[in-house]
Formats: sequence, C-alpha cells, structure tokens
Amino acid sequence: MLILFLNLASMSLEAVNAALAGYGHKIVTRTGLTVEEVLALSPEVVVTEATPSDLSCCEFITQLKSLADTRSSLKIMMIAHGGALERARALDLGADEVISFPFNAVEFTAKIRTLFREREELETILNDPAQRGHHADVAVESLSGTSKRRFWLIPALFALSAMAVLASVFMGVSTHGSRKDTLQLRAEIVRLNNGLQSQGDLLHRAEQTRSSSDANSRSASAERDSLKARSEDLRMKVAASDDADADFLKRQLVDTQNRLSLLEKEGKSAETIVHKYGPSVCLLHIVVKFLDKQSGRPLRVVLDATGKPKVDEKGMAQLEVGASGPPVQIHAFGTGFLAGGNGIIVTNHHVVEPWWHDDEMKQLLDHGVEAYVQAYEAYFPGRSAAIQAKLERISSKADLATLKLEAPAPNGAELLELDDRSEASVTGGPVVLIGYPTGVEGILARAEPEVAQKIAGGTQNVAIVMSQLASQHLIRPITTQGHIGDVLKDKIVYDAATTSGGSGGPLFNRDGKVIGINVAVITDFGGSNLAVPSRYAIDLLK
Repeated sequence: MLILFLNLASMSLEAVNAALAGYGHKIVTRTGLTVEEVLALSPEVVVTEATPSDLSCCEFITQLKSLADTRSSLKIMMIAHGGALERARALDLGADEVISFPFNAVEFTAKIRTLFREREELETILNDPAQRGHHADVAVESLSGTSKRRFWLIPALFALSAMAVLASVFMGVSTHGSRKDTLQLRAEIVRLNNGLQSQGDLLHRAEQTRSSSDANSRSASAERDSLKARSEDLRMKVAASDDADADFLKRQLVDTQNRLSLLEKEGKSAETIVHKYGPSVCLLHIVVKFLDKQSGRPLRVVLDATGKPKVDEKGMAQLEVGASGPPVQIHAFGTGFLAGGNGIIVTNHHVVEPWWHDDEMKQLLDHGVEAYVQAYEAYFPGRSAAIQAKLERISSKADLATLKLEAPAPNGAELLELDDRSEASVTGGPVVLIGYPTGVEGILARAEPEVAQKIAGGTQNVAIVMSQLASQHLIRPITTQGHIGDVLKDKIVYDAATTSGGSGGPLFNRDGKVIGINVAVITDFGGSNLAVPSRYAIDLLK
C-alpha cells in the first residue's frame, strides 16, 4: 500500500512519519507535484496539507480523482489547520478524510486504516465506469420524489395553508374497506395545508430560510477572510523562517494568493452571469388537481361536524369524491429558462408533471385517482404578473420537458445558449447554478421583514401571495457556485448548493453557456447534485 505525503510542512511531516512508523506502509514524500506527477506514482492514499476554505482546492481534488485509473478508490486525507469549520469545508470540497493539526497519532493511523478499507471495498464497485453510472442511477432513484419538488395541498374553497413542504410525509394510503374509503391523507398534512394552522407559519418558515441563507453568505465571506488571514500569516512566517522552511512557506504563500485570486475571479464571473442571464430564468408555478377516474368528479376532504378534517385512529384524514369538504389541489414550484424560439421554456419532466416517478403520489393514483395540471404560470424577474404557459413536449430520454409561453417573453429575457461540447463540461471546472430553491419561502426570505409580513401575514392564498410578490418585483432567482465533480454519459455531478424548487435551473460553465439542467439533490453523497447534460435539451428543442 503506497501512501503519498504531498506538500506537508516540516512539523506535519514529522508527525505523520512518527504516527505510521512500524506499520509497514510504503511511503513517498513529495512537494510541488502536478496532478499528472501524482498519478504517475499511483498512490492508494494521498495525505496533503492545505487550506480548504476555497474552491480551487476542490478543483485539485476532483481532477486528481477523475484522472486516476482507480478514480474513486484513490483516497485523500487533508491535514487542516483549524477547527470544525476548516474540517467541514475540507470534507465538503471533496476530501475523504480530514484531521486537524496537531493530531493524536492513534486517531491518525485509525483514519488511514479506514481509508484503505474503504478503498478496497469501492475499487471493485466503482472502477468500472458502467458500474459507477449504475450506482449514480440508484442514488437518484433512492431519493424521495418530493425531495426534489415543493408541494402545497390547497383546497379551492378554504383559506390557503401555510405552504409547508410535504416531503416524504406527503401521502399515505390505507388498504382497508371500500375503494372510496381507502383514499386518505395524513391528518397533520391536512391541518397544515388546509388553512387550519396559524397564519404566522409561512412567515416562520421564511425566517428559517433567511437564517440559512445568511449562514451561507457568511460562509462564503468566511472563505475569503480565511484566505486573506492565511496569506498574511504566511507572509510573517516567511519573514521569520530559516532556510529549511522558507521555500515551502513561499510556495504555500503563492498558492494561497492564487486561490484567493481565483475565488474572487469566480465570484465576479457568477455576478456577471446572473446579471446577464438571470432575467431569462423563471419561477414555475404548477397547479395540480385530482379526479376520480370512474365519475370524473374531484377528490375532496371529508369534514366532521365541526368543519375540521375527519381523522381516524391512525391519524389519517379521509378523502372522498362526494365529501362536503374542499377539492384537493397541489401547488408545485420549479425553475425554467428560455432556450427556444417562440417562448419555449426548458425545465424538468417532474416539474411539469409533479406525479411523475413520485412514489408517494403513486399510492394515491393507484387507487383510481387521476392527476391533471390546471395551470402553468411562469414568473420572470422584473415582470409584475405571471405569463400563462402550456405543455409543449416531454423527453423520452431524460427528465426534461418544454413549456410554451402564451404571451411574449419580457424585455431583457434572452434565449440561453446550450453547449453540448465535451470540452464545455470538464471535471473540476467551475459552475454557476441559477434557480428558485425553497420556492415561495426563499423569495419571502429575501424580502424586507416588514414587506414579507405585509404580504404573507394577511392572506394564505397562494395566488394572492404570488401576485403580490410579482407586483412588487420581488421574484428574483438565486445564484450558487460550485465545481463539476464528474461527467457521466447521462448526467453531470456538481456541488453548487440547491434544494427543492431549484429543479429545472440552468447550470452554466465559466463561459456563460448552459451545460446542464439541474434535476436532483443527492443528500447522502456529500451534498452533490445532478444535472441532465444539455445535449438532451438540444434534442428536445429540435
């Protein structure tokens, strides 16, 4: 087993050598190697020392893994100078293990053993590109359908709910009694989504989203601050160092300054992309209703004598065709963008048909209920009202679909250019994602608190909330940055942050070209996301 110690400072090198002494590992120590030079040594584990609070560190790690014959079986441990924040960032950016310096020798050797064990287990599975693609498919299929979408169950005759995400608790179906009696919905969802919760719930959720967004902004600022502090610290160390450490410290200083420059450059590139192309990215609002297949009548909520949803001993609210309660409908949200002439919008199949490949909703549809879309609405930044749209095409090859606007696109919204060239999507390359993650809550979270209170505090009707947000020009997309982790035949793996509501968003490369369409969040794989390569959208637009 070959371990490569790469770019370690003298104190770190002394510590790792002492920790592994007597274990029989073959160890090679190098500094200043290129990715190709590292791969030429064919190490099983690379132990390196760097400041992970920047995105170029991710680029080095992803390039190192993607070009290796063993790919994911090449393991990387990073020695971090800092606490939990530095360790977390190292893991987020691709390191397999991370340990803070100074470290305990027993802990260090245990982490090395773990890396070797994981490498042996993964080598057989992931060495074959076809197997790797298969496991990526499994990862996508393992996601709950509603984890990619944002649903609200809204009765047409009731005040709207607090607009909570239904996630995996969306629907449960009982199998006892007659077919009419088997249509059920969890009571907590009915209460939450049928005007039976306090009106402050939506504002509370928006505040939670605002807190999360603020934390992300502080994290991005902390990255730059950390690099600046690291650079200043290295300058002082260089000035006070002896000849033994001077060259290494100088290389670290140059590397840190280069990373800071790259981080700032990529930040400016993202600002340019969102300013130029943001007006072409719209928030999609889809209204779904349910009918009984036999009678064609709407599915309704059963109410008790007090006008509340009727709930059984298992906490399930009853749904019936002939009930006196309001019809059940879903408000789903996603992202789309202009990419074809005559007002053609590209998005995901699961956005335009929220029940598609949705295991939770399938339980309801399998009991004689049919879902259909009542309306598609596209909200563009800067426009004071929605543009109605209709379904145009659905891809048979990928999770993609197109809508056609029924009115001209807003001024300033231009067609985004799709780029399907292999050189446009390079592992380790920077990417920018534009979309509307967290849907309505995300938009309210970015509004001034007084404005959000005025809009959401007085009504719980989705149509009214959306109308007021648009009329005050508050509907604007969010931009996040990241890097490509891997490019497979039918998907792009990347790490720009997103969540439900961001499905269908365009993924840009550094040149401002759309290389993919966001499709899924893989929460169990280090926060990675998947995008459908642009060539599938190009085929759909032909």
